[in-house]
Amino acid sequence: MNKSELKPTAVFEQFAKINQIPRPSKHEEKMIEYLQNWGQSHGLDTKVDETGNVIIRKPATKGMENRKTVILQSHMDMVCDKLVDVEFDFDKDAIKTYVDGEWLTAEGTTLGADDGIGCAIELALLESTDIEHGPIECVFTRDEETGLTGAEGMKPGFMTGDYLINLDSEDEGEIFVSCAGGRNTSAVFEITREQPADGLFFMRGQLKGLTGGHSGDDINKKRANAIKILARFLYQETKRYEGIRLAQFHSGKLHNAIPRDGAFVIGVPHDIKENIKADWNVFAAQVEDEFHVTDTTMVWSMESADAEPLIDEKSAQNFIRALQAVDNGIYAICQDEALGGMVETSSNIASVHTEEREIKILSSQRSNVMSNLDNMCATIVATFELAGAKAWSSDGYPAWKMRPDSKLTEIVRTSYKDLFGKEPVVRGIHAGLECGLFSERYPNIDMVSFGPTLRFVHTPDERLHIPTVQMVWDHLLLVLKRIPLK
Repeated sequence: MNKSELKPTAVFEQFAKINQIPRPSKHEEKMIEYLQNWGQSHGLDTKVDETGNVIIRKPATKGMENRKTVILQSHMDMVCDKLVDVEFDFDKDAIKTYVDGEWLTAEGTTLGADDGIGCAIELALLESTDIEHGPIECVFTRDEETGLTGAEGMKPGFMTGDYLINLDSEDEGEIFVSCAGGRNTSAVFEITREQPADGLFFMRGQLKGLTGGHSGDDINKKRANAIKILARFLYQETKRYEGIRLAQFHSGKLHNAIPRDGAFVIGVPHDIKENIKADWNVFAAQVEDEFHVTDTTMVWSMESADAEPLIDEKSAQNFIRALQAVDNGIYAICQDEALGGMVETSSNIASVHTEEREIKILSSQRSNVMSNLDNMCATIVATFELAGAKAWSSDGYPAWKMRPDSKLTEIVRTSYKDLFGKEPVVRGIHAGLECGLFSERYPNIDMVSFGPTLRFVHTPDERLHIPTVQMVWDHLLLVLKRIPLK
């Protein structure tokens, strides 16, 4: 299969055009301009709100004018991540895609199918002339990935439909009817620097090649977190030997991704440097055994490094202890049987970066129960405060609660069963969807979320399962035909 053979053709043609447009979170100006010009050039009612969200309205096809209005919604921004040795400028360069069997992926970068493929489905539908549908509103929000600020800034009345289909899900055959709320928690250690004493040998420990993934939807897969692993080693060694001094610690890039790689620089007394190397090798083997199913391509290195200023000893010790102690992973499982044992509450330590006078830490917490989200954030804040850091949590975004009497869920479920001869999975997702914010602003809109299969989102391994795009397209068109009268 080559790219010219991808089906449905209309969707993949739109996706190819979208991937020519740089659209990092918070820098979607080129995509906004593209969508606005596209809608106007097709003679469709097109508006951009003050936040930068775009809505394009298309009238019903003949005979469908009395159907309820359907909102199709996706986000225009993408997570920008790349392999460490790939030269790529997400503000200027086009995503380079290629076909790998039944999968579409990119050359060393994130693919942008999250949620470019949702945008492509909307544009293909807007451009179509042979698809039956009632009135539709196609909504493209900005900055979903780094704070949902597009949805947060959308005012009531921008959307006017009765049903909303969010096209930002990653497992074909699954219909999502609820999502977690989330907040970010930050911590800052104020540090001083001092010149190293004579007799210290500097070493750089690096870990890379982890699987990583989405910090919400993949948090239950027991994938290794580079920050926690490196901190474990430092905690172990500083308890075992005296005189180990920290100079640098860097890991992670994105608040919503499990960190895949990281490195530290330490100064150690000459008489223990060989012990450190030996311990590193033993530790690497133990961790690889722990994660032998999920992380099979770990790459470990311990090399000599140039001498550099050290972090003051007290701050470094407190920082290492805090990273050892802080919660990471699943905290609680949903008690609602309808959600099938989904993760309820979790935390992910997302990034750590040392600067001249500060160490900055960013983490993300998620929960379907807002009181437990508050509790999880308070736990993270308290851990860092006990270690002497300044810590605080953002306002975040709300959970989307399941609607037991959802008419749209029933239409989507039965349409799937009639089309494919099997029941879809109806469930919640432990990730943030803009539906949570929409449900606050538009409490009367009935909502679901579904989409084609994506894997390894928020990483350079991101890939889109090509056959599922056709399945989602066919499913969506049948749902549109079955939308009830006003």
